[in-house]
Amino acid sequence: MPYPSLASKLPDVGTSIFSVMTQLAQDSGAINLAQGFPDYDPPRPLLEALARHVLTPGHQQYAPMPGLPRLREAIAAKTARLYGYAPDPASEITVTSGATEALYAVLAAVVRPGDEVLILEPAYDLYAPAVRLQGGVPVYVPLLLPNFRPDWDQVAAALTPRTRLVMINSPHNPTGATLTSTDLDTLAELLRPTPTLVLSDEVYEHMVFDGEPHRSVVGHPELRERAFVLSSFGKTYHATGWKVGYCVAPPALTMELRRVHQFVTFSVSTPTQHALADVLPDTSLYDSLPAFYQQKRDLFRELLAATGFRLLPVQGAYFQVADFQAIAPDLDDETFARRLTQETGVAVVPVSAFYHNRQDHQLVRFCFAKQDATLRAAAERLQQL
Repeated sequence: MPYPSLASKLPDVGTSIFSVMTQLAQDSGAINLAQGFPDYDPPRPLLEALARHVLTPGHQQYAPMPGLPRLREAIAAKTARLYGYAPDPASEITVTSGATEALYAVLAAVVRPGDEVLILEPAYDLYAPAVRLQGGVPVYVPLLLPNFRPDWDQVAAALTPRTRLVMINSPHNPTGATLTSTDLDTLAELLRPTPTLVLSDEVYEHMVFDGEPHRSVVGHPELRERAFVLSSFGKTYHATGWKVGYCVAPPALTMELRRVHQFVTFSVSTPTQHALADVLPDTSLYDSLPAFYQQKRDLFRELLAATGFRLLPVQGAYFQVADFQAIAPDLDDETFARRLTQETGVAVVPVSAFYHNRQDHQLVRFCFAKQDATLRAAAERLQQL
């Protein structure tokens, strides 16, 4: 009996590079600095809150589709405290199954076949496939090396009447670059005469270094009126496996997001939402993150100073991009990453994986969201290169 054929919607997309390198790390016994997750646990108060709510009668059933009211109220208070704007918990905040689901739901809600979506590259590898699945057309604008700054003239040139959405990410994955208030003002000026929307991926919002604040689109009065802003509790509380995030957007945009969200996941784990609502008012748990991760950044950079890597600047997030040309001038970044994993015992991600055309600048990405002992052990291996 013949089987029906299936034409793939993403025929050129294979397994994520993060999964590939993590599997290679496991197979090789390498220290995994490739995939972006911590090797330490969430804060104890959050774990205790979750255990408490798992045992609470009535907390095992569906939460309301937009999220628990008490969690959305806590998000609104946090947003007001940090960015000077208090979104309406009822009509402007939606709790999602991680920022990944929020991003997909936004694109499914607003992108129609033929719509163009501007993506600044290098970019997280989810962006373009999610656009294409909606029938949208990714339009790529390169960030400028070595600091990965936006070239706003190129962004302006890429805008057309078909541009439905501009995607931005700050702090940036994979490079750790951050947007300034001037950047946001420039983007607002470019979009002012257009109906183009903004999707702002801000999952690393609490990891900005050297005394600088995070410049959120939520805090920009003009941009927030046309923006979906995504955040991640997984990143904030070292709990990436919990997959809880949220989206802040104006009421009309939130309504469209929820039309999709209700048919993708409907609602997010009820006891987890209660636990997050319990700890979110403790501002010290996220206020301490810039110093916590800056110490790891500085330690890792100090440890790698004795290697042949040339380290690029890191303003935020928990990634270090490094140029390996002095170590292996004749290797492309994917080959180098595989050899580093298998022969040196440290897994990294080739930065070409963040470009749609696999553009190779001989750069790799390390994740430094690891215990100090893990970073020291990795550095000892890298110093043997």
